[in-house]
Amino acid sequence: MDRIREKLNSLRIEADKSIERAEAAEAATKRLEQENLTKEQEIASLQHKLSLVEQDLEKAEARLQEHKSSNAEHEGSRANADDLARKVGLLEEELDAAEKNLRETTEKLRLVDVKAEHFERQVQRVEQERDAWEARHEEAEQRFQASKRELEEVVAQMESL
Repeated sequence: MDRIREKLNSLRIEADKSIERAEAAEAATKRLEQENLTKEQEIASLQHKLSLVEQDLEKAEARLQEHKSSNAEHEGSRANADDLARKVGLLEEELDAAEKNLRETTEKLRLVDVKAEHFERQVQRVEQERDAWEARHEEAEQRFQASKRELEEVVAQMESL
């Protein structure tokens, strides 16, 4: 009887530990999901910035074309065209930097996704272990109840003697 109680207590302790591990894994998963959301927001922000830079680039390129055509007509506007070309170069450098940042952020997001999948698998494994322990506990409880009934029947038979 004491061994059964000790076994039940140890099963309860193990179940509590499994629950704690599952909660810790869920917390880690939530934290990773929050980081993932932050990275997605950062990507969206960078994509918006990239589109703005591309629009600025298109505008600058259009202005450059206008100045080039007017340069053929007016030699005096060459300095303005050079200024615009430098601005386009700076914008292209900014675009390159933004694209590099986007690639790095995308890679980081991919790594976060991989980690999140890993933690999800761990959570599933822990939940399966917990379910197995719960099933064992139910089985042990049923055996205990059956043994208890048998013992009561034997006691009742002995009393009737």
